[in-house]
Amino acid sequence: MRVSLCFLSFLLLPTFAAGASREIVEIQRDLATLQDQIRTLSSGTNEKLTALTVLLQQTLESANNTNKAVAVLESRMNDRLEKQTVTSGQTIAVMGSKVDQMSNDFTSVRNALGDMVARMGKLEQRLVDLDNTLRTIQAPPPAPTASAGGVGGAPMIPADTLYDSGVRDMMTGKTELALKEFNDYLQLYGELAKAPEAQYNIGLIHFDLKDWPNALKDFDAVLERYSTATNDSKAPDALLMKGRTLVKMDRRTDGAKEFRGLLTKYPSHPLAKTACTELKALGLSCAAAAVPLKKKKARA
Repeated sequence: MRVSLCFLSFLLLPTFAAGASREIVEIQRDLATLQDQIRTLSSGTNEKLTALTVLLQQTLESANNTNKAVAVLESRMNDRLEKQTVTSGQTIAVMGSKVDQMSNDFTSVRNALGDMVARMGKLEQRLVDLDNTLRTIQAPPPAPTASAGGVGGAPMIPADTLYDSGVRDMMTGKTELALKEFNDYLQLYGELAKAPEAQYNIGLIHFDLKDWPNALKDFDAVLERYSTATNDSKAPDALLMKGRTLVKMDRRTDGAKEFRGLLTKYPSHPLAKTACTELKALGLSCAAAAVPLKKKKARA
């Protein structure tokens, strides 16, 4: 029995051997194919990696070149901005300096205009005074009268003579003598018609001497002592000169108030136009202040 099995195994052994050999060949062939595919895949991958590496290097070079170009452009822009900033700053500084200079020139012109207006007003007033003086001189002299009640025990000088002497000395520059004569006139003839003019002339002399406080007192005296309902001939002149004196004392608001007072109280007086000019020189409107209306009493 054992012999038979051995014999059968011997017979079947070549058959199994042949089958196993075919399977091994096929496995070997599959391995070779797989190796070829691996080589092919490896070769393609290496080529792709190489191409990708080259592309990446090119991209990096482009990025570096772009960064350099951007840096150069940024540097140029910064240089131009700095130059433009410097140039603009210089231009603005020059323009600001010119604007300041124009402002100073305008202020100087306005001040010069104000001084010119004041001088013209003084000249106008001097012409009026000169006309009055000429009329006084041309008038026949009054009969001389003497009295023991003069100033300092001296004989009393006639009122017109004393006043005319004061005007004459004031016009010829003898200010101290003129002041004495006008003050003597006020002491002796303070109730006569020319007393306001004598007080006003004292204010003019102090104004010309730039003695602003005394000039202000003198013009106030004209307005307070000699401006009545029946005699206010020098009130407009005193208001105008008081306003000018206050402006000289750097009290521009108070001065403008006096000019407006002249316009309100004496709108048709020849000096109203001068007061308007003074207000314009101060940069103000010359419209007269409105007089408030009296309220009507309510009926019982």
